[in-house]
This record gives sequence, C-alpha cells and structure tokens, in this order.
Amino acid sequence: MSTYTVKAGEIERKWWVVDAEGATLGRLATGIAAALRGKHKVAFTDHLDVGDAVVVLNASKIRVTGRKLQQKMYARHSGYPGGFRSETLERLLARRPEEVIRRAVRGMLPQNRLGDKMIRKLYVYSGAEHPHAAQRPEPMKLAEGATA
Repeated sequence: MSTYTVKAGEIERKWWVVDAEGATLGRLATGIAAALRGKHKVAFTDHLDVGDAVVVLNASKIRVTGRKLQQKMYARHSGYPGGFRSETLERLLARRPEEVIRRAVRGMLPQNRLGDKMIRKLYVYSGAEHPHAAQRPEPMKLAEGATA
C-alpha cells in the first residue's frame, strides 16, 4: 500500500469569513492558521500549500486576556545602529489592528517559503466590510463553538 499525495491540480480551495469581534486573539489565530495550512482537509500534505483563503473582519475588536495590552511587546530592528523599535500591543492595536492578527497567525505558520505562500491567503480588515463578496466566503466555525 502506498501513501497518497495530493497533486497541485487536485487541490480544492474555499473561502472562509471570520468575525473577530469579541474573539480571543490566540484562539482566533490558531483556527485561522489551521485553515490556511489546510489541516482540516482529508488531503492535508505538510509540504504543500493545500489550505483555504480566510477573510477576517472587525480586527480592531479582538480581545486579549490578562495584562497583555500593556505587557506584550512587538519589536523590530532596521539593521542600522540605533535602529531598534518596539511598541506595545495596545499601541499597535490602535495604530494598525490588522497587523496584530497577521503577526499572530504568521507565527503559527511554517517559517519558510511555504509559510509565505500561506499568509498571502489571509485578508484582514479592521471594519465589517470586505471586497471579497464575489468569492462567496462561508462563515468559519471556530473551536470555541461560536460561529465567526
């Protein structure tokens, strides 16, 4: 008996829509990352991109527990001397709420070119409107039991 590997032409992609209002950041990100990887599919193959596209709405209305708003730091470095910059989750959420969800999901995807391909199928919007109506995205059920 041989192992079945899905071929590129056999991959069926769907579109999902998730409402992030009131959702906890980490729990939301794990569900989105699993859908982007395709782990919910029977034909999941870890070395291929078999995942679906995900549209996230109301990114500015996510929830975090504890004191993460003040304590969680996002850091980056330009590569130049004195080029270290950091900001709190609270400030990044106020400035660019889409980036908070994108960074949380990106950290849960493979850290290679395959992960780069997967993150391109994530569309995050801070409001309730999105331009992907033509793709007919379906609501995605999260692990918490709530329909997003």
